[in-house]
Amino acid sequence: MIRIQETALPGVLFVTTPVHADARGFFLELFHAEKFSQLGLPRSFAQSNHSRSSRGTLRGLHYQLHEPQGKLVRPITGRIFDVAVDLRRSSDRFGEWMGAELEAGDGRALYVPPGFAHGFLVLSDVADVWYQCTTCFDAASDRAVAWNDPTIGITWPLADGAPLLSPKDAHAPPLSQADLFE
Repeated sequence: MIRIQETALPGVLFVTTPVHADARGFFLELFHAEKFSQLGLPRSFAQSNHSRSSRGTLRGLHYQLHEPQGKLVRPITGRIFDVAVDLRRSSDRFGEWMGAELEAGDGRALYVPPGFAHGFLVLSDVADVWYQCTTCFDAASDRAVAWNDPTIGITWPLADGAPLLSPKDAHAPPLSQADLFE
């Protein structure tokens, strides 16, 4: 049975699917439309992505302004610190974040609904992250907010100093200058 667990941010959910393990390894369902729908989760996703990153890589905080994406995020190898930030100005939780470690094979995924920025830090030597999005990527709508904005105050578990960042993430604006949701 799939389990849903609420987080500190309404709408951001842990989704845990059963892991069936034996001497050969394990099996788990990453997605099941009917079961997800019964739990109030999206029944379909428009796009699936797979990223591979090395230890200390930080991807995010990303979001799409005009075509907001809900994301179901799960590491398929390795371990990550996964983060969601509420970017809805109308929300009483605006600017608040939650983060959690996710590890491949433990059955846990994080659902990040539209209206939130998403990012993750790789904690293992390598992590492959699989995530499904409720809408397709729209480059014109693509945005980022600074991963280290003190207004948001994310406590990233950085062990070895500064993270590895893309140029986009290194130059992302602070929350006070970002395009945001109403």
